[in-house]
Amino acid sequence: MPTSPDVVKSLYERWDAAFAAEPEMPLDRWRAMIEEWPQVTAEPGGTDYVEVDAGGVPAMWITPKGAAEDRVILSIHGGGFVVGSMYTHRKLFGHIAKAAGVRALAPDYRRPPEHPHPAPLEDVLSTYMWLLDGGIEPSHVAFTGDSAGGAMVVTAMLLARDRGLRLPAAGMPFSAWFDLTGSGESQQANADTDKLLNKAFGDQLADILLGESGDRRDPYVSALYADLAGLPPLYLQVSDAETLLDDSRALAEQARIAGVEVRLDVFPGQQHTFQMSAGRTPEADDAIQRLADWVRPHLGL
Repeated sequence: MPTSPDVVKSLYERWDAAFAAEPEMPLDRWRAMIEEWPQVTAEPGGTDYVEVDAGGVPAMWITPKGAAEDRVILSIHGGGFVVGSMYTHRKLFGHIAKAAGVRALAPDYRRPPEHPHPAPLEDVLSTYMWLLDGGIEPSHVAFTGDSAGGAMVVTAMLLARDRGLRLPAAGMPFSAWFDLTGSGESQQANADTDKLLNKAFGDQLADILLGESGDRRDPYVSALYADLAGLPPLYLQVSDAETLLDDSRALAEQARIAGVEVRLDVFPGQQHTFQMSAGRTPEADDAIQRLADWVRPHLGL
């Protein structure tokens, strides 16, 4: 169990209370509330943030001092596809980039319901193509992301593969949402320990992304139903207290069956995307250092 104050859990409990008090919270107010997310993340320090147009997609360069200029972690924010932004996650991605000694690029992809699937995924792939067009070698790029962003770590690779693009060196999804049908047993088993996500909430987000008639088994939405053959190495992180625990377990097994190199680390007693408390809790810092140590050799460092 956590040995330090669980600031992520406290934040999620405040959000849960706000939703309970206003079940029909308007989307603009919901999004504004979620912009509180970075409050739990310490500034990484020694890191510059510059907004850019990445091939038509708003994005943010996150550059630690002394970072390798020719290595990039494409960093995809979570938020159920619907909320969150490059601003909510800039500090988290700054910690990952700083630990790895590379730059990060965070796309501010379009979100549903204004821009339903496949708009978010297409924006992530466009950002990757912009990096390649700018002279960055695919073997010098890794993908990372949490929750819905973690889903797009894999689905963007699938889309790139199926369109004949050269693939990045590696992917690092954490607390990822790989199964929008919510079929995992952990959806029920961890319903009380996960203070943010539950099956009903996931169904609501899936409907916003896809519409009520959308296919939740679309492999470009739910990577668990995809053919993963040919993907680069994957490193998954998840907590044993999350409702999405079985998403990572099942995806890791599917990857192994498909011949993909995969590592899965399960952390005890943590909340969804607990890495957001980077710089404030040893559990988050440990997880981020593991990501950095794993990805550096895959990027040739």
